[in-house]
Amino acid sequence: MSTQLIQRTPLLNGEEANTKREEIRTYFHATLDCYEQLFKTLRNDEAYYKKSISLRHPLIFYYGHTATFFVNKLMLAGLITERINPKFESMFAVGVDEMSWDDLDNTHYDWPAVEEVTAYRRRMREMVDKLISDLPLTLPISWESPFWPILMGIEHEQIHLETSSVLIRQHAMDYVQPHEQWRPCQKTGAAPANELIPVPAGTIETGKNKSTHMHYGWDNEYGHHSADITAFQASKYLVSNQEYRSFVDANGYQTDDYWEEEGLSWRNFCKSTHPTFWVKKGEDWFMRTMTDEIPMPWDWPVDVNYHEAKAFCNWKTKTTGKPFRLPTEDEWYRLYDVAGLSEISHGKPATGNLHLDYYASSCPVNEFQQGDFYDIVGNVWQWTETPTYPFEGFDVHPLYDDFTTPTFDNQHNLIKGGSWISCGNETLRSSRYAFRRHFFQHAGFRYVVSDAPAVIQTSNYETDKLLSEYAEFHYGDTYFDVPNFPKALADLAIAAMGDRPAHKALDLGCASGRSTFELARHFDHVTGVDFSARFIG
Repeated sequence: MSTQLIQRTPLLNGEEANTKREEIRTYFHATLDCYEQLFKTLRNDEAYYKKSISLRHPLIFYYGHTATFFVNKLMLAGLITERINPKFESMFAVGVDEMSWDDLDNTHYDWPAVEEVTAYRRRMREMVDKLISDLPLTLPISWESPFWPILMGIEHEQIHLETSSVLIRQHAMDYVQPHEQWRPCQKTGAAPANELIPVPAGTIETGKNKSTHMHYGWDNEYGHHSADITAFQASKYLVSNQEYRSFVDANGYQTDDYWEEEGLSWRNFCKSTHPTFWVKKGEDWFMRTMTDEIPMPWDWPVDVNYHEAKAFCNWKTKTTGKPFRLPTEDEWYRLYDVAGLSEISHGKPATGNLHLDYYASSCPVNEFQQGDFYDIVGNVWQWTETPTYPFEGFDVHPLYDDFTTPTFDNQHNLIKGGSWISCGNETLRSSRYAFRRHFFQHAGFRYVVSDAPAVIQTSNYETDKLLSEYAEFHYGDTYFDVPNFPKALADLAIAAMGDRPAHKALDLGCASGRSTFELARHFDHVTGVDFSARFIG
């Protein structure tokens, strides 16, 4: 990247409102500039319309999506009264979070031309820029502030900067091209031998307070969580391509015993025999960067999904007799604290490969030392054993009530530490991003050795087992001559209505919806509401 640092996420407090207003304006435009520059790595317009992978929309969607997000949230907040382009703001509104690796998105869309979306983005910029000038601003900025949806839109754009770069990396080589603003690291050499470093026991504290925390955060960061962490050992370095090759060469992908049940199903379906960004040419290995295939940099961190990282740890356990596994989220916080890290500075380069301060790629695992370790933050995200869950005191933001709650399903594992392209909120200690375990991001892992089992906090309402039980409870057979309970409740409600007009009904806690559907036989309109998006889906 350029020698000029990309602006950090603004603090929510400050001495003077107009100064903060201009800081946010600069952050807004710098973020959009960076995102639009990313699409310069596409070779031609056709690249916008070809899917990188079957599980995702084509890139034209993501080019438009982040702009329509601003408009839709500002409409929801009542800060604007007219849309820019209602068709776009519907078409580009909702992305894809497939339930599994074989859940293909086969929907066909009549996507607009690239220049139309570019013009739309320009109009959105002008609108938001004017709002930044005109909206009232009181410091510190709170959840209720009219500037909150603007910050939300900017940080949402930062998320898609990262996820779109992964889709470009997954695109066919015919559709991408190098760009001077996206130059990868040129450093590589022999990978260092990894070793285990002891981490003393301690207590971690995390979670944000709405009144006192001075960085923008997503809903899952708020509340409070503390944990006592027993002593463990952690790898000094992220697992490098070289270290991971030992697993590949040991037929790790062909040995079922190393794979968890879900991971084995994924491996068999995808027929994977090596990491997805490794490319075999004759007898030589290459690695796919965002825009090129380069001779394998063995000292860079390996990019894998959770299943591959977990299989590697299981292989280490079976071959050494030691209890290897991935760290939990809490253990990562302990590593962060022991390494003596602090939030990324304004105006100074990051102490890790973060925020596009150094490269548009990973770099050697022994380049950025942090305490006794390397890359506790930066280079690539690190998979954890922890499915995302709400902290005590969790609350959704009314402008984005489905940011996190659909992921409280024990199917999305947290990744920590950020990658080379992570910017804004993503770089903060408090950030909590989670992906399905078969997903690829710029993500790798480090391992830990501990006699203590991984302590997993779960959101127990939405497990697969409970989903199946509720579906059977609502729609299954009748046993022991006992009437179907949700249907019986609906029948009681309908009977209680008598001859009254049956216009609308509200079913709170509808779960998988049997009572909602039964009420719909009688009422003109029925709304079923449930905490779980999975139950309704």
